[in-house]
Amino acid sequence: MSGFRNDNRWHERDLMVATQIEARGIRSPTVLAAMREVPRHLFVPPGLQKDAYCDYPLPIGEGQTISQPFIVAAMVEALMLQPTHRVLEIGTGSGYQTAVLALLAQEVYSIERISRLAARAASTLASLGFLVEESLAEHASAPAHQLSGSEGNTHTDFLNRSGHIHLLVGDGYLGWPEHAPFDAIIMSAAPPEIPRVLYEQLAPGGRLVGPVGRFGSQILLRLIRTPEGPDFEALMDVAFVPMVRGVE
Repeated sequence: MSGFRNDNRWHERDLMVATQIEARGIRSPTVLAAMREVPRHLFVPPGLQKDAYCDYPLPIGEGQTISQPFIVAAMVEALMLQPTHRVLEIGTGSGYQTAVLALLAQEVYSIERISRLAARAASTLASLGFLVEESLAEHASAPAHQLSGSEGNTHTDFLNRSGHIHLLVGDGYLGWPEHAPFDAIIMSAAPPEIPRVLYEQLAPGGRLVGPVGRFGSQILLRLIRTPEGPDFEALMDVAFVPMVRGVE
């Protein structure tokens, strides 16, 4: 990957990856490269951009956060993505993790229940040159539309070397059945337990990674869909916002 090596915050991303991510055990060369590529400061509010490459989550509005860089890298690495994979992301948030996924997979289907966050993420991703297609939940009144990374963008660097991003304003508990099955599913918010419907949208051999449990007692799990049923692996203790039903 080439990317934003000439922008004035490249060195901060490089230091972030070296000290917060690689030093803590992330080994996937493609994940490390993607984390160096995506300009995290563009996905946080302007007043917090000075803290964008620090090792902690940051608020992004609407009561939501952008996860700390290490957690994003650890979750994405656990998916074991291949360039041909189709990924479902539950919780677009700022769109930062969506961008990382799009550099590693062929298609990223991302669901966000808060329409204002979804619109902001779509705008940021398109401005960076990602090809973004927005959809709306069936009960929403506005028409679906597309954002092309080649129109009105501030960068075009990612346009021809990233996967297609599909954004849906919808309920993550329902998944995106029209486009299932998925090779991988990643949850950016914590349900009390993994929703059965998401498991059923996994392809055979597919992996689901996400936090599970109540706040204060959450664990990051990796689930693999096997012929014998779900195979669970506990990865680490985490603290995520709760996964909420419905759409705002």
